[in-house]
Amino acid sequence: MADAHSLEALTEALRRLPGVGLKSAGRMAFHLLQHDRAGALQLSAALAQAVDQVRHCNLCHTFTESAVCSTCLDDRRDRSKLCVVETPADQSALERTGAYKGLYFVLMGKLSPLDGIGPHEIGLQKLFDRLGGADLGGLPDAYPAVKEVILATNFTAEGEATAHVIAQALRTTDIQVTRLSRGVPVGSELEYVDLGTIAHALVDRRSAAN
Repeated sequence: MADAHSLEALTEALRRLPGVGLKSAGRMAFHLLQHDRAGALQLSAALAQAVDQVRHCNLCHTFTESAVCSTCLDDRRDRSKLCVVETPADQSALERTGAYKGLYFVLMGKLSPLDGIGPHEIGLQKLFDRLGGADLGGLPDAYPAVKEVILATNFTAEGEATAHVIAQALRTTDIQVTRLSRGVPVGSELEYVDLGTIAHALVDRRSAAN
């Protein structure tokens, strides 16, 4: 195909999305260019705006457009509890259950040595800084210390390893460390688990030392 550099570049860009292969990316590219150029421009503008304006919350590491996200600033939340999740999608899943009213910390990943993802590639140090009271910027006055850390990483091998590392790091502190109940199926990801199962897992969480 002549003069196809821009089309190929678009296809390659779409392939960066999770679960999108070459054929799917090609279909998306042809659809946008043939049937929805206005949508393509809208998508381009929205991506550019998000990349420019969205950042990590200084306290919980989730995505936000402010220094501190609205959840961390909500004085109705139980600030003595901190739920550690892998991704903002996992945080959203827990929020939709309505069963948890504490705060969050989003790792933005999980430990996976085979993929070259270690503690420095995810937010482990920021988590420990958060629990240690480091000045992360934007911390509200009279922000109480965390008394319980709920490990809500996924029940995959990588998620379990991540939870174990966190639990071991906190074992000499006064913080109670708990893990989601096994009501969440092994090998599952919170984003795809039904909300009732997640709610029961939160209520029946167990000590991470077990």
